[in-house]
Amino acid sequence: MAQGALAERVERIESHFDWRDADLRPVLQSRLDRLRMIRDKPGMLPSLRAYYRDHLDDWISDWGMTYDPRNVARGRIADVPFVLFPKQREWVQWAVKNWRDLEYGGTPKSRDVGISWLFVALSLGMATLFDGVTVGWGSFKQDKVDKPGDIGSLFEKGRYYLDHLPTEFRGGYVREDDSRERLLRFPASRSSIIGEVGDNIGRGGRTSIYFVDETAYLEHDTIVDMALSKNTQCRIDVSSVRGMQNTFAERMHDGISRQFVFHWRDNPMFTQADYDKFRAQWGSVTTAQELDIDYAASVEGIIIPSEWVQEAIDAHKKLNLTPSGIKRAALDVADQGRDLNALIGRYGILVHRCETWSGGGSYLYETTEKAFLYCDQWQLDGFDYDADGMGAGVRGDAARISTRRREQRLRRIDVGEFRGSAAVLNPDRRVEGTDRTAGDMFQNLKAQSWYNLMCRFRETHRALAGHPYDADMIVSLDSTMPALAKLCGELSQPQWKISGTGKLMVDKVPDGKASPNMADAVMMVFAQQRGLRINPVILTMG
Repeated sequence: MAQGALAERVERIESHFDWRDADLRPVLQSRLDRLRMIRDKPGMLPSLRAYYRDHLDDWISDWGMTYDPRNVARGRIADVPFVLFPKQREWVQWAVKNWRDLEYGGTPKSRDVGISWLFVALSLGMATLFDGVTVGWGSFKQDKVDKPGDIGSLFEKGRYYLDHLPTEFRGGYVREDDSRERLLRFPASRSSIIGEVGDNIGRGGRTSIYFVDETAYLEHDTIVDMALSKNTQCRIDVSSVRGMQNTFAERMHDGISRQFVFHWRDNPMFTQADYDKFRAQWGSVTTAQELDIDYAASVEGIIIPSEWVQEAIDAHKKLNLTPSGIKRAALDVADQGRDLNALIGRYGILVHRCETWSGGGSYLYETTEKAFLYCDQWQLDGFDYDADGMGAGVRGDAARISTRRREQRLRRIDVGEFRGSAAVLNPDRRVEGTDRTAGDMFQNLKAQSWYNLMCRFRETHRALAGHPYDADMIVSLDSTMPALAKLCGELSQPQWKISGTGKLMVDKVPDGKASPNMADAVMMVFAQQRGLRINPVILTMG
């Protein structure tokens, strides 16, 4: 069979495939016909193998088998041909590109998208079709990597897959000779697959490509990161999400790492009805984490739920609102180390500008000057800055810059202080939706201002759900901001905690996370409504 004809035959079968209630007979018959042709004309095998090296997704879909014991309860066989649905094909092509480009790639995933079977199948294709390949498989515990008799472990999946391959595509593998604990060998291709667990991941030498399963659940992920950086030039992480307190989540929000999000909606066998049933059985938190890929879902005490943050992206467009009103920025000054200065620009309800740059206390003058320049560039009237901690020195630098600007006849930039440690505003006023006064509910102005920002996101959530809303009290995040993904993650990082006197306080860096400077700047730039207006300190009148 010509290579082109083979590809067309596969496409015809898949284009009429009923993913929910598949008739497997045409697939199995096609495989039998194909295998018979190969064995009748063995001379075509080298060219076919060459074709598969460039089309590993076809190799999987042509010959792969998976096993799902849940099928038995539905009156179906547990052994299922691995016919790839479109998103699975895309993932295989994405992973192969990372391998050829020697790049890292991460896959945040929902449950039941078949990703473990997929990277097992891809690994076996690499190990049997290419010479001298070493593939690594790692996970957070032994039972996930290799547990004899448990098809849930990676190596048992691999053994099952190999047992159901034609001998022509096994790379010389014989189960009795070439299968060991956490090891598969392929004598004909001089390739192998090795497995490692927990902190030992990456300690076993050099690999061509390394797949880490459920990366977010590694106990000591930084140790694994260091080991794998020396082990392989292509690492592929595959994981459901588990909050933001892990290096997998950090990479998925750094704006640099390649990622392929595998959502349950990409699986044609998983329907909205399945989703609703799962949610009814397991609740909203588990559903958000396991199916919706919500990094903040499993964390209690989150001030602004991730769901609300995501809904706020371009909310002004969804609600057909035109931004108007205040044009102002807020500057959060970084501490020394990995934190970045952050400047957020606002036009009425819309957060439309975001810039970050490095620089601690020794660069405070340059940081302040940048804030002025961005206000000019963005046509904003002024900015507020965090006057606690590192930002305290902005006042003097801003005064000098304002004097110089006045001499140069540049427009006035209005500069104001925000002190999160200050006492709450309007302490005797009842907090809307509660029976407590502001002075009784909040430890300081920072807590009060984060609560104010939470109310904006809640109002946006209600508006988008069709409830009556105050158009001046929503918040919208411009989808074109380059750092939007990281900003969204930061907005759902801070958590509530309770002071010794029973008042609300803000924990911005739970579990040692980096300070959410962009989110803090958003909080400050909106700390100006409903009695939370911060009177600006006019340093120099232009």
